[in-house]
Parts: sequence; structure tokens; C-alpha cells
Amino acid sequence: MIAETDPVPGRLGTGYTDRAYFRKVQHTRETVISRPLVGRTSGDPVVVFVSPILSDEGDLLGMLAGVVNLTSDSILPEKRIIEARREGVSFRIMDTENQIYVYNGETLSRELQPLPVPGEDPLVDAVLFGDRLGVIERDGEKHWVYASTYLQELDWVFVRALPHQQVVTPAKAFFKRFAGISLLIGAMLSLFAFWMAWGAMRPLETMTRRIHAMAQGKSDAPLPETGVSELVGLARAFNRLTAERRALSQVKDDFVAVVSHELRTPLTSVNGALRLVNSGVTGTLPDKAAELTGLAQRNGERLQYLINDLLDFSKLSSGKMTLTPVDCRLNDIIDDALNGNRPMAAERNVSLRNACGDDLTVLMDPLRMRQLLDNLISNAIKYSPEGGQVRVLVEQEQPSQLKVTVSDQGESIPEAFAGRLFERFSQAEYGTMRACGGTGLGLAICKELAELMGGRIGFYNRNGAHFSRYGEPEGKQP
Repeated sequence: MIAETDPVPGRLGTGYTDRAYFRKVQHTRETVISRPLVGRTSGDPVVVFVSPILSDEGDLLGMLAGVVNLTSDSILPEKRIIEARREGVSFRIMDTENQIYVYNGETLSRELQPLPVPGEDPLVDAVLFGDRLGVIERDGEKHWVYASTYLQELDWVFVRALPHQQVVTPAKAFFKRFAGISLLIGAMLSLFAFWMAWGAMRPLETMTRRIHAMAQGKSDAPLPETGVSELVGLARAFNRLTAERRALSQVKDDFVAVVSHELRTPLTSVNGALRLVNSGVTGTLPDKAAELTGLAQRNGERLQYLINDLLDFSKLSSGKMTLTPVDCRLNDIIDDALNGNRPMAAERNVSLRNACGDDLTVLMDPLRMRQLLDNLISNAIKYSPEGGQVRVLVEQEQPSQLKVTVSDQGESIPEAFAGRLFERFSQAEYGTMRACGGTGLGLAICKELAELMGGRIGFYNRNGAHFSRYGEPEGKQP
């Protein structure tokens, strides 16, 4: 096959039958673009384009060829390359088969430039090593991010590299925005979840408080039967339990009140008869009979006190007890209470002392104040050691408040029992305390009386137990 691509004087043509691209056109009947090669006559790098000339029947009649001399013409878009360099992009084209630059990233040279030796240019080394994507590092710092594309028809490799900072800056900005939006969405979701959880847990918290209050006897108010079905069912069960507990408590209180009232009348007659007998109205009794009737009278009076405590506590719990406040001398009430308990104190070899000091006139119910002091003083005598002393002290800590303290020198109240001290039927199982007997209603009645009179009651341990009642002074409603 003879063809002419570059007219040369005195030459008829050139034989191209040994060229691979001519043979490929003969075989495929398709247009072929050769890889860059060195021209036989010019010695310049050229690219040959060959297209078949076919007959209507598809027979090969000839070939149309054209040559681009790379020393005089560039097939690269120079404008786009200039724009890329202005943007900071490093762009290179390499002929890996011939180990030359098609474009070295700086100038469109008309001369063939060999690729640098290994180790001189990390970017060229990475591409020749076969990495399509990667990061070029130098002295431990990341400088370039590159990507390469292989054009098989020309056996060229196109490499595009950008400064590492230029690449990661938009990514960092994006991730910062993404992190901010994520945190905002997370915070909103957390608030929504907290609101949902709080809305679901609030009825349970209310129920828990009501149950604790009911267990402590402070409240038996019903729960609202609203919310989801599970909460409604739980509220109904609690309300039913509360109603049954209230009914049982009412039955118990009614039973105690009725029985105590029915027992008090005949017991009063029995105690009266025993007092008459012991006083000698019926004549002098034998010593043994006098001893037995005295024992019966003491136990009858003790039983009378217990019944009175039950009736008083029943009245206090039901709110039926009323007050009759009058102006009275506090010293006289304290003296009466101490004198009433002197027989018991003498029997236990305990001294009683009024440490009131100033004589104060106070507006209060003297009967209920005397009852409160009687309970505290008798309780203090029970727990005092032999030879001990029970003191009643009055202090005006504030202009509108008096503090009345009944103290003993016995064993202190155990910490484990302190929380139940003023509950009804509560008694400390500690040391010799339990041996003193009683119903466990005395301090409960004191607490109810103190609150009924507008005050409060408390205690502290300091070389014995000290019970204090706080109330209003003269001229104030109790």
C-alpha cells in the first residue's frame, strides 16, 4: 500500500503497510486514530488519522489519511489549561509508553520532554505506580490531591492535581455545617423526646407521691383518671384501693370510738366504787383486801386513761375536737401538770421542775394545753432514770413565738425510730424503752393537739430527749 501524507520533492510515496493502524483499518473498516509516533521522514512526533473509503457493497477502495504534527500543532485546549492553572490546578498529560510529556503542566512545549527520573517528582511516580487517586505528601505534610484518567486509544494518562488545603476546605465547611445542623436536629429531637417522656412520666410521678402520702397517712385524695389507657387503669385501681382503705379506716375508727365510749361508762362506775371502798366509806378493809382493791383501782384508772386517749385521738382524727381559747397564765398550767404527775414521779424517784421563768399570759385552751403537757411529762417520767429530773422550760425565741420544752435525762431516742415517733401506735423497741408500756398514742395525740392549737412539735437529743412545742404568745390566736 502506497500513500502520501507529507509531500517530499523527488519522492513518489511512502509504504504504510507495516503500520498497525493501517492494518486495523483494513480489518475493521473503521476510522482509526494512531497513538503518537515519530514520523519516518520528518522525525517529529505526529498523530495519524486514517478513515476507510468503502464502496456501496462495503468493499475497501482506499484510505483517507491525515497527520497532525505535534511540534507545530497542539491538540490540547490551551484556553482551558490556562484557566485551570489560574484556579490553582496542576494539569499534566503523559505518554507512558514512550515515557514523555505531552504536557508538563507549565508550557505547551514543541519539543519532546522525557518524564523525570523516579523519585524526582512524587506525582509522576504515583501515576506510573498505577494509583488512580491519592494524596501527595512531602515532609509529613499533605500537599496535593490528584486523580488520573487513562486514554487507551492514545496510551496517554491525564493527571489533575489540586492543593490539599483547597480540596479539604469546602469539605470542612460542609462538615461543620452538617455537624451544626445535626446538633440542632439532635437537640430538637432530644427536647421532643424529653417532652414526650416527661409527659408520660408526670402522671406516674404524681401517682408515686400520692401513694407515698397514702402510706404515711397524710392524704387519701383520688387520682385523676386521665391519659393513656394503662395510666387510667392504674389510677382506677389506686382509687379503688384508696376508697377501700378509707372505708376500712372509717370502720376501725368508728369501732374504736363506739367500744371506747361503751367501756368508759361502766368503767367510770367501777373506778368510782373502788375509790369509795378504798376511802373507807364502807368501813375498814382487811390489809389483803385493801391491797387488792388498790391494785384494781390503779389498773382501772390506767384503763380509763387508755380509753380517754383512744376517744381523744378519734376526735382529733375526725376533726370533731374543738378549742375554747381564753387568757390564762402559762405558769399555772405548767404547775398543775407537774403536780398532777408528782405521784408517778415520786414512785419512780424522779424530780419535777418548772423552769418557766417569766409569768406569761397566753391566749389558749388550758384544758388541751394541760392534756398535751400531761402526756409529755408522764412520757418523760417513764423514760427517766432513777434520781433523774424532768424540766419544763419556756423560751420566747421570736416576738411572735413561744417554745415550751419538756426534757428528761434518760436514754436518747434512737435514730431508726425518729421518723415514726409521732405516728399512732408506734413504740420504740430499744433498750428498756419498750418495757415502759403504753398504747403508743401519747405522742400522736400531742402532735395533733399542737397542730390543732396552731403550733408544731418536735424533739432533739441532748443528754436525754427534749420535746418542744412551738406556739403563739399572748394576744395571738392559738
